[in-house]
Amino acid sequence: MRRKLTPRGRERRAQLMVAATTLFADRGYHPTAVSDIVDSLGVGKGVFYWYFSSKEELLSEILRDAHLQLRRAQQAAIADEPDPVRRIELGIFASLEWFQVHREYFAITQFAATDETFAPVLRRNREVAVADTVRHIKEAMVEGRIADGEPELLASAYRSAFALASEHSCSTVAAPSISTGIYGFPIELAAQIAIGEAAQALADPHTSLREITFALFSDADLEVFARVL
Repeated sequence: MRRKLTPRGRERRAQLMVAATTLFADRGYHPTAVSDIVDSLGVGKGVFYWYFSSKEELLSEILRDAHLQLRRAQQAAIADEPDPVRRIELGIFASLEWFQVHREYFAITQFAATDETFAPVLRRNREVAVADTVRHIKEAMVEGRIADGEPELLASAYRSAFALASEHSCSTVAAPSISTGIYGFPIELAAQIAIGEAAQALADPHTSLREITFALFSDADLEVFARVL
């Protein structure tokens, strides 16, 4: 549902999204009713339905908005970096930092991945994320910085992200399964690389890291990572 909103209307819509995000993360999506969302703001249900046709539409908009915020954080981190490989590293670290600060979106995204209702918006978010990364990879290939399809690139991405996290004194980080979506990197090899780099990072006596969590898109991905572990 799209309406032309005044500044005040945009503010109210944002308030509904923030309130719902908090409730979905704390209570879960299904246990949270529309009445819970509007009650937390002291408004009636009519206000909710002016902006959103359903709770499903609301969560879809939250997922789109979260991804937009994440991309802005990534773009701010890499804006002045001329090195495409370094841009990939900085983009990954910016993602880790963003999810560290916005843990509620991590919980919501995990739930959404289990519900087919939200598959289209998650798929679109992943397509955009992959396209962003592929641009930098192709530029690095043209410059001869990396070889086409080189597994070391994936290992280097994890290694650099974990090192940067330690440099910023992080104790915990969450990392995605990089490049195993539309980009098509084999999940079995990706799991071996990701877990291997995580183990090496945690084994480093100088690291500040104490826990590394992998955020996976599906149960099938989880099964692969579990087998490798």
